[in-house]
Amino acid sequence: MRPVLPDEMSDHSSRNPTLPIADQDPNGHPEELFDTLGEAMNTVFESLGRALICLGPDFRVVRASDGIDRLVGEGAALELFGHDAGEVLGEELFGTSGTLRQALEAGERREGWGARIQTPSGASRLLSITVAPVKHGPGVTCDPRVRYLIVARAADESRADGEPTAHLISGLVARAPSMVRIIRLIEHLSESEATVLITGESGTGKEVVARALHSTSPRRKGEFVAVNCGALPGELLESELFGHVRGAFTGAVRDRVGRFELASQGTLFLDEVGDLPLHLQVKLLRVLQERTFERVGENRTRRTEARILAATNADLRQAVADGSFREDLYYRLRVVPIEIPPLRDRREDIDPLVHQLLSRVCARHGRSLIVSPSVMGALLRYDWPGNVRELENVLEYAVAVCQGQTIQLHDLPDEVLGGVPAIEVRSTRQGRPSIDPASTDPERERDRERLRSALDAHRWNREETAEALGISRTTLWRRMRELELLD
Repeated sequence: MRPVLPDEMSDHSSRNPTLPIADQDPNGHPEELFDTLGEAMNTVFESLGRALICLGPDFRVVRASDGIDRLVGEGAALELFGHDAGEVLGEELFGTSGTLRQALEAGERREGWGARIQTPSGASRLLSITVAPVKHGPGVTCDPRVRYLIVARAADESRADGEPTAHLISGLVARAPSMVRIIRLIEHLSESEATVLITGESGTGKEVVARALHSTSPRRKGEFVAVNCGALPGELLESELFGHVRGAFTGAVRDRVGRFELASQGTLFLDEVGDLPLHLQVKLLRVLQERTFERVGENRTRRTEARILAATNADLRQAVADGSFREDLYYRLRVVPIEIPPLRDRREDIDPLVHQLLSRVCARHGRSLIVSPSVMGALLRYDWPGNVRELENVLEYAVAVCQGQTIQLHDLPDEVLGGVPAIEVRSTRQGRPSIDPASTDPERERDRERLRSALDAHRWNREETAEALGISRTTLWRRMRELELLD
């Protein structure tokens, strides 16, 4: 392993404020010992065909083995010194709320994650990495600057245990071959502005894929503008998409810019495009063909350069056959088709998704939790009719009710426990409050009706309902479950 020389320490002191060894090591070990240990580790990992990156407590690189030069290019190991892991390996993994950073801070190990390493000089390589915290304590001789280890190999090498690498790109995590192919396609489209049609069941992550397409495209510096075509009636949707001028209709008291103009230098995402009324399908087709449109109530032709991404959970082929969706528009949207499989058909993704989503949920609640092996087993067996969205909701519920540091079976909603033996659940329940579904308590029924009315008033939008009631989304989720209002 390349030793850290005194002049190198001076050169990088502004970005890697490392204390002198004598001040950091209470056992008084000399710096030369750690250099010797580093060289020994370098030899071991090189013999295994692996490279090693050591991070300090601030997640900056304090050491890098010569294997990094072999994987990335000559001089890469020295270049990495002092740089933040988020800069080198991606904010999604090692940023403040990054999936792997949060795991390391919680004392957990993660194996086989895909990460693209980027050196300051621009060298880049896709790697498969395993991360682990370093144990310090009495009787342990280890460089006190090192808190976390990253073991890296080329991403195209097979893992010894046969487990595929988990890939992450712009918030999209995948281990299943079908989803890894989608990630590869997104990478191949990084220089393209082609129109993409994303299909899949509700909750599979169509908008996540759309955002990944945007953030890796030439439009990434522009706006990502999303419109749900099924959330508004036709007349309001037309104004939303194309804008309107003052006096165009009752209530139009001022000019309004539409989404096509807002996204002109970026990406316009049309979610649930299958719900678009026929008269708006004609206008959308014109935009795709000619890149021009008019605001509602205006004769002036405007131009847009927005890239169009569309998504639907409907069968557009059948809609075309039924006459509810224009065939010419269908093929204009389907330049590049991406079909996202349901979560039940890509169970390899559940493990990395649980870690990613749990980190996100815990960050919102200011907690740091892990899941027990029995919980992971239950999550792997469940069919997930609501797909990834349901998985996140289940984890949010579990974080809300969990009393310890580990999520147990009794912290999961009952519907997820259908395939778990009752005796196994009872052994972890220990006093969990239960609600009799057949209860006819009048007060409970009144609470149920009040909550149903609030949900109806906000079209069952949980975020808006929670805000109107002055409670958190988690509390709302818990109350909906208690009162049997979950769909």
